[in-house]
Order: sequence, then structure tokens, then C-alpha cells
Amino acid sequence: MLLSGAGVAVAVTGYAGPGGGNPKNPVGTVYVAAVARGVDTIVEHHQFCGDRDAVRLQAAAAAIEILVRRMATLSAQ
Repeated sequence: MLLSGAGVAVAVTGYAGPGGGNPKNPVGTVYVAAVARGVDTIVEHHQFCGDRDAVRLQAAAAAIEILVRRMATLSAQ
């Protein structure tokens, strides 16, 4: 964020399938994070069900949700 000039950012990583995953983090495991200048980073762990497209759609929805919550926190300050 320092070099980009962005005020907020969101990141998503995980295993949408059909391959990948492991015993600790099986397919459907997704981590979503949101960061903003001057506040703590929010990180969430999700375990989604469904095929690759379903997991990707749920991950995108989770990313939008966490970003909206992070921005609402900033608005309240």
C-alpha cells in the first residue's frame, strides 16, 4: 500500500479446486484480508462448499463484504 497510494486493499487466497488443498487446508479453504491505512488488518478464514465456480463466487462475496466492513469502520472514525 505504501507504493500504490491506495487507502484500502483486499486480498484473497485459498483452494477453489478441483485440485490443490491438503489435509490442513482442503479444497474450499479461503482466506480473505482487508487493510486500510492506520487501522489493524482484518483476516478471515472460510471453508466454502461446492465446485470451483461456487467457491470462487463465495470468495468474491466474502472479499466484498470484508471490504465494505473495513470502509464502514473508517467512515465511523
